[in-house]
Amino acid sequence: MQFSRLGSSKLDVSRICLGSMTWGLQNNQHDADEQINYAISKGINFIDTAEMYAVPPSKDTYGKTEAIIGDWLSRHSEKREQLIIASKIAGPGLSWVRNGTPISGQSVIEAVDGSLTRLKTDYIDVYQLHWPNRTSPHFAKHQPGQINFSHVNAEQETADMLDILQGLNECIKAGKIRHWGLSDDTTWGINTYLKLATLHNLPKPVSIQNEFSLLHAKDWPYLIENCVHEDIAYLPWSPLAAGFLTGKYLDGARPEGSRWTITQRQGLFRDTQYSNEATKRYVNVAKQHGLTPAQLALAWCNQVDGVTSTIIGATTMSQLKENLTAFDTALSTQVLADISEVFKQYPAPF
Repeated sequence: MQFSRLGSSKLDVSRICLGSMTWGLQNNQHDADEQINYAISKGINFIDTAEMYAVPPSKDTYGKTEAIIGDWLSRHSEKREQLIIASKIAGPGLSWVRNGTPISGQSVIEAVDGSLTRLKTDYIDVYQLHWPNRTSPHFAKHQPGQINFSHVNAEQETADMLDILQGLNECIKAGKIRHWGLSDDTTWGINTYLKLATLHNLPKPVSIQNEFSLLHAKDWPYLIENCVHEDIAYLPWSPLAAGFLTGKYLDGARPEGSRWTITQRQGLFRDTQYSNEATKRYVNVAKQHGLTPAQLALAWCNQVDGVTSTIIGATTMSQLKENLTAFDTALSTQVLADISEVFKQYPAPF
């Protein structure tokens, strides 16, 4: 297993981060135990979760994933210090989470305490803001004209961000979290927090996790360049485009028990004509070079300059094992050239 430094922290994380969002809905405690134990046996030391999980989010599944991890930790306390556990506070919009209110310094403190209780641990290594209070160009809102940035009150947003940062600082001083990071945010979000941290002598973010894959690479090159030069770890989530890049959803297919057979809060926005066409092309490239489509997509993500650790998730052990093999795969110049040809034709398929 290869490791990378997590931004400006002193933590070394495995190049693979085990995602957990299906635990508590599609996967039960036994499944999660099996995945965690196998991942650790392969050298993975990085696990990502969130108070909002399992997904799709609901009042009934809120907090279940953290509780499942906490159950495992209660039976393997001797391994806690070997692991880097990351969790996230939900942003505004979920009525069953703090009545859907925006993130504040006080809600950070309250949410951290809730996560610590469910995780059955004294500290969280990296605590992340799941999405910002303002609307950000994530979840298919990145096409021109979908968001009006000019209508945002930047001064008020900045004041709210300072309040959040102060709440995070309180948690760090109390030893409840070691570091903090962002998720589903932008270059402006990163740099505003960095500016505030410098001005007020507060802790800087060490990481950001955003959606990133062959079907959704909008963060390259500008946001990732910013991360590299500001020492912010870049953590891609959904590197398989919610499973689309495996090819299993091509032409409307919906395998029994798969994620896309479950109602999605944001809808199946990745399922477009162009995503379908691009995925068919990537599947063909994989076959030509003796790879599975998942291996091709994950190996490509891993080799992107600036990527620190890729968050993968699986509902079955066979999926997990296949995904892990991708990170031992070095893509040849010809494979990368073939991928590039497809990418040029479908740079933003959804």
